[in-house]
Amino acid sequence: MSALKADPARTSSLAQSISDWPKSSASYFKGIQDKVKTLVDSGQLGPFANAYWGHPAYKLPPEANLMAVAHYLEALDWQRDVIKIQALLGAKNPHAQTYLVGGMSIPVDPNSQAALNAGSIAFISGLEKKALEFVQKVYIPDLLAVASFYKEWANYGGGVGNFLAYGEFPNDNESNSANLWLQRGIIKNKDLSKVHPVDHTKIMEYVTHSWYEYKEGDAKAKHPWEGETNFKYTGPKPPYEFLDTNKKYSWLKAPRYEDMPMEVGPLARMLVAYASGHKRVKEVVDSVLKKLGVGPEALFSTLGRVAARGIETLVTAEMLPVWLDQLAANMKKGDYRIHNGDRWEPSSWPKEAKGYGFHEAPRGALGHWVFIKDGKIANYQCVVPSTWNGSPRDAKGQKGPYEASLIGTPVADPNKPVEILRTVHSFDPCMACAVHVVDATGKEVTKIRIV
Repeated sequence: MSALKADPARTSSLAQSISDWPKSSASYFKGIQDKVKTLVDSGQLGPFANAYWGHPAYKLPPEANLMAVAHYLEALDWQRDVIKIQALLGAKNPHAQTYLVGGMSIPVDPNSQAALNAGSIAFISGLEKKALEFVQKVYIPDLLAVASFYKEWANYGGGVGNFLAYGEFPNDNESNSANLWLQRGIIKNKDLSKVHPVDHTKIMEYVTHSWYEYKEGDAKAKHPWEGETNFKYTGPKPPYEFLDTNKKYSWLKAPRYEDMPMEVGPLARMLVAYASGHKRVKEVVDSVLKKLGVGPEALFSTLGRVAARGIETLVTAEMLPVWLDQLAANMKKGDYRIHNGDRWEPSSWPKEAKGYGFHEAPRGALGHWVFIKDGKIANYQCVVPSTWNGSPRDAKGQKGPYEASLIGTPVADPNKPVEILRTVHSFDPCMACAVHVVDATGKEVTKIRIV
């Protein structure tokens, strides 16, 4: 809203001082300001109607807010271009057809107009160049500019201090964990001097404080191969005043690694890559820290979590042309494979087997475990990123990353908990939910509905 008070000329000067992005003239920002005024005058603010205007936690001056609004609108167009790549390869967006062999909706064949061909490669190449330019000239400069107003947030949102990344993007034709572009590993207690290997057998799930039950009792954790999903809601029935966190209070299980809660996501990936000696990640992380004038300890925070998402976007956008060139080179030499067919024939499968698969989803480490008996799936369990981050307490009372990250967060106005939302949003939760804020006695203070 404060963008309406901005001087477009000063906004232009600000934008040009941090980037050479072409859309930075005073007349351009005046046009954006007029659009915002039209929206405000209409009285139909949509999702912005209940925002906490005037909250003391908002620190950006009007000119910075006008620039941010302009770039937000541009980002919507940018996103539309980027997802064309996914739509082309996976048939649609969101929910691309990744269940197809190879995760692609079309074959690779340079001689077919109905397949991925030279024209498709050229089209994708153009989209990738636009994507990288926007990240370099808008996203990263904006991220640094905004972060400079909120350096105190390097002291909040630290969470559990343990980080898990399964790694992603093989550097060869095999999913070799030792040769991944983003490394696999675990960091314990914020110690970047050592990256521990990942052993999936050390992953367990508790339901002590979850609305599920295990046949052998809820005090002991289970590995996903032996996992159970037996619903048992024991919470209060609406209307109620508060949840009793000493009992069961969540529909999420509590995954743990070596009995420790783990944070997953962009921050975990960047920390593991940084500590593993990933050259480009280390260059960008060190550059960001230097520009903000903060030390490595700032990474373990709300500020660090938001910065990590931008850093990962930049280094990944830089790699897109490299990977596309590799695909084009394969096509040129007649290699059109989109999957490994060694185990394609069902008759070759064992009648009884156990398997697991790792993947880095945007929100973090995603694992699938399957147990096959008599040639059929007897048990299938997933441990997804938002379960790691949003997990309730376990049998030892250990908090999950969301809960732990909020400890010590200052809240200026409990009726407008911007500070709480700021940290929770830094995890990018994937949950359809209603968020409640209660006071120390359990009385509901406010409710923020997310739709």
